[in-house]
Amino acid sequence: MKKRLIILMLAISVLSSCVSKKTFLELDEQYKRLLGLNDEMEEENNQKTLLIQNLRDSILDLETSLSDSRDGYDKKTADLEDEKRKYDDLQNTYDLLSTKSSSALARNAKTNRDLLSKLQEKEKELADESSRLEDLKKELDIKGQRISDLNDLLAKKEGAMKALKQSIVDALKGFEGNGLTVTTKDGKVLVSLENKLLFNSGSWTVGTKGKDLVKQLAKVLVNSENINVQIEGHTDDDPYSGHAVIKDNWDLSVKRATAIVRILQDNDVDPKMITAAGKGEYSPLNSNSNKTEKSINRRIEIVLAPNLDAILKLLNE
Repeated sequence: MKKRLIILMLAISVLSSCVSKKTFLELDEQYKRLLGLNDEMEEENNQKTLLIQNLRDSILDLETSLSDSRDGYDKKTADLEDEKRKYDDLQNTYDLLSTKSSSALARNAKTNRDLLSKLQEKEKELADESSRLEDLKKELDIKGQRISDLNDLLAKKEGAMKALKQSIVDALKGFEGNGLTVTTKDGKVLVSLENKLLFNSGSWTVGTKGKDLVKQLAKVLVNSENINVQIEGHTDDDPYSGHAVIKDNWDLSVKRATAIVRILQDNDVDPKMITAAGKGEYSPLNSNSNKTEKSINRRIEIVLAPNLDAILKLLNE
């Protein structure tokens, strides 16, 4: 720890000697802002991933609730039919009593009146229950439609992301086997580019071959709607010792991410859908124990996620 502090003190001293105090302070302030922005974007990415999982859990809960409610509705409907049969039997009994002689009716007048009163009460109960079941059916229909709409939206989003992945694979065929991978994870498309495709060691300037690759990707993204594009820069754990305006690997990863953003923006990709993030050495794919692993860890990851605004709007209705 002490060695790192001494190295940091020496780095600050060297930086201070290379640039003016004002420039150094401005760079330091920019670095702090980028750190804050990176944390916010990582938190937002985690929240969106959690939100997708919560949405799927909510849909499963709604489907279970709908199934239980429909079972209850079927039982209530059967009970209602049984009550209607009892009502018909009572009505038939009443009609039969009404046809008897007047003397018999007189003797049974009180019984008949009680029976009629019970019939009327039962008829009202049946009417109230029928109304309640009708309201329940309407509520179930609304819930069922909402579940159907949510499933349709999610299916449409998943279908769009699958099509987007295929379009990217087709567009970047010429770069396969050279440090390019295109995968899907948690409903997102992940385009991973090893630094050898894009940058020289310690540099954030994109080479000619890398620019061609990013331009091909831009052609796909220009025609893509309702997606969010996050450009993440990653490094290995070797300490940075290059340009004076770059403090460490975190700075370098941010510069590399924004370099890719510039190319996308210059090729007509809407900047409103793009986010730049630097993760430095803190999100490796492996242990950095040898040159091969370090090379894999030095990368740009382009995370393409569906815009969930329509789903959130439906849930809030």
